[in-house]
Amino acid sequence: MARIRSLITKIKRYNPDVDVEAIRKAYSLAQKFHSDQYRMSGEDFISHPLEVADILADLGMDTTTIIAALLHDVVEDTDVSLEDLTKEVGSDVTALIDGVTKLGQIEFKSREEEQAENLRKMFIAMARDIRVIIIKLADRLHNMRTIRHMDHAKQVKKARETLEIYAPLAHRLGMMSLKSELEDLSFQVLEPKKYEQIQKMVAERRIEREEFLKGAIGSLKKELKNLGINTEISGRPKHFYSIYEKMVKKGREFSEIYDLLAIRVTVDTIKDCYGALGAIHAMWTPIPGRFKDYIAMPKFNMYQSLHTTVIGPLGKPLEIQIRTKQMHRTAEYGIAAHWRYKEGAKESKLDERLSWLRQMLEWQGELKDPREFMESLKIDLFEDEVYVFTPKGDVVNLPAGATPLDFAYTIHTDVGHRCVGAKVNNQIVPLEYKLRTGDFVEVLTSKATGGPSKDWLKIVKTSRAKNKIRQWFSKENREDSEAAGREMLQKELRKCDLGLKSNITATVLEAIAKELNFKGVDDVFASIGAGKTSVKQCAERIAKANAKEKEGDKEEQEYGVEELKLEFPQKRRRTSSKTGVVVKGIDDMLVRIAHCCNPVPYDNIIGFVTRGRGVSVHRTDCLNARQLVTLFPDRIIETAWDAKQPVAFQVEIEVEALDRTKLLRDVSTVLGDAGVNILSAAVKTSRDYVAVLNFVFEIGNLSHLHTIIGNVKKVPAVFDVYRVEPSKHKREKVVPKWQTEQTKQ
Repeated sequence: MARIRSLITKIKRYNPDVDVEAIRKAYSLAQKFHSDQYRMSGEDFISHPLEVADILADLGMDTTTIIAALLHDVVEDTDVSLEDLTKEVGSDVTALIDGVTKLGQIEFKSREEEQAENLRKMFIAMARDIRVIIIKLADRLHNMRTIRHMDHAKQVKKARETLEIYAPLAHRLGMMSLKSELEDLSFQVLEPKKYEQIQKMVAERRIEREEFLKGAIGSLKKELKNLGINTEISGRPKHFYSIYEKMVKKGREFSEIYDLLAIRVTVDTIKDCYGALGAIHAMWTPIPGRFKDYIAMPKFNMYQSLHTTVIGPLGKPLEIQIRTKQMHRTAEYGIAAHWRYKEGAKESKLDERLSWLRQMLEWQGELKDPREFMESLKIDLFEDEVYVFTPKGDVVNLPAGATPLDFAYTIHTDVGHRCVGAKVNNQIVPLEYKLRTGDFVEVLTSKATGGPSKDWLKIVKTSRAKNKIRQWFSKENREDSEAAGREMLQKELRKCDLGLKSNITATVLEAIAKELNFKGVDDVFASIGAGKTSVKQCAERIAKANAKEKEGDKEEQEYGVEELKLEFPQKRRRTSSKTGVVVKGIDDMLVRIAHCCNPVPYDNIIGFVTRGRGVSVHRTDCLNARQLVTLFPDRIIETAWDAKQPVAFQVEIEVEALDRTKLLRDVSTVLGDAGVNILSAAVKTSRDYVAVLNFVFEIGNLSHLHTIIGNVKKVPAVFDVYRVEPSKHKREKVVPKWQTEQTKQ
């Protein structure tokens, strides 16, 4: 009982009117329901909900949230139902508990789908009551603090999810104290050696750093006191993960980052913020371009402060943040700060400030594929924002890097689809233009446009824009597939003396659709047109079903399907073409290499006799080839590589490496030394500081390619090399030597 008494004492400090009996009752219920359960550390399970409630008390949360925290694992980890728990503590509490409870009674196809659906459920609950995610973040924080008791594989999985989802979410909600601790705990699990190295370097410079800050703070306090500004000044610690992130992202040495000292100035009023800024700029020389006013223009997560960097004592750069006490509380605890003293009553402006959450939820709700959902969610959580204006002066928030197309789709889907150009600050700009805070944006549209371009998917940044463009093409492609499938089936049925319009009833078609597990007849047509369903098998089923319907119990008639026969010359000699491929049994046949899989000597290959374009040569594991074998087995022909005729072939490889200077030069040098002709090269860098390099070049055979891949993987900082295979939408992975050695250790 000492633990619960300590918790209640802490709550009373910020909320003297707390309902003590309600909290005691919740604790007793939690203790009863979890009585036979233990943590992996060996502690009683009740220790976990108590710690979660304690974290929330540090944030100053209301009684309902504290009670929900004490009971948050009851429904998920015991036999107690949500309905039974509601009878004990009321629906306000159980609504929060339901929001943080995973979907336990549903079978998922994959772990990825399970994760996506649980997060989707949580976001829906968040939109109704933001306290759901505050409880979840506190829950995750305690789990990360005790993560050492889990096995290593689970630690890595949990830490990666925390770094990718929960820490960015805490940042979005302005809860910087939780965000920083979640990042550091995850970093310690995922990169233990780097964490230890940075920790050691920080410790080595701590005394020198503290002495410098003590002098700077003393001088500034004296100056502000003379001006009558009441203030609190402290050094601002740099967290280990943020140091690591800057080292990787900006390519800086540890000393460059850590030696950039930082202090925080807290004052009483906004007027004092600007007064302190003037005093600081009078004392020390400000560095041009390093002043930011987040008081006049707050960040998306409600953060407000003045930022400036000056040349401080001893000529060292000094970062300074200036804010009021309320701004400081919001900066540390974010959204949670708005429940302090209010017993769950939200500020009137809070819903407006959380508009990004409802907008994001709307966009994510349009994604069905769990992978797309997770990818899109990470983008929406990670990105900073820019603020732009409509021609009428309305503010539109967009992720950093957004383009006029993103702006257009944010205004309305039809505006996006009909976009033909844009003006920014009254100047025509390309659609690829990256919008900046303060831009005035006008979208130019035309009703005559044929809709979006697939190239737009490479330009847009927001989930909404990507989803709407994909939906447009999905609808277009489906209509094309339906029309093609209907025509293909019509032709096949004519061979059976049947036709879709006159000879077959709707009942037969609907029955066949159901038999093939489709929702309707149109879905059958679309699947046939897309090559996913065999038109021959479908026609045979329809013919048999139609015969049954018309002739009752009469024995089913079998309808032969006319086979396509290819007449070949009687001469059986091997022929070769300039492609370096031998076609067995055909003389002077045009041969071309299929671009969908780009086979090279000596990949396993097959030939497909096209209509009027000769033989198309595919890799045997090409997805298109597999469909052709299934749909047109009679048009498949044996082919082989001609060892006597060397020919250059195009291949593409993808190189993944830790981003660094001169990386492109080093990889290109390896390719040049191998004597290949590079046709194109492209480089892009992702948010996790991984550089992805794509090279298209010509080679003579597969052995040469393997040698090249082996040499590229030896380039410093390269950790993955792939051969790109378009038809399979995957790549052949080559494990770098350093990873192999690390695994052995």
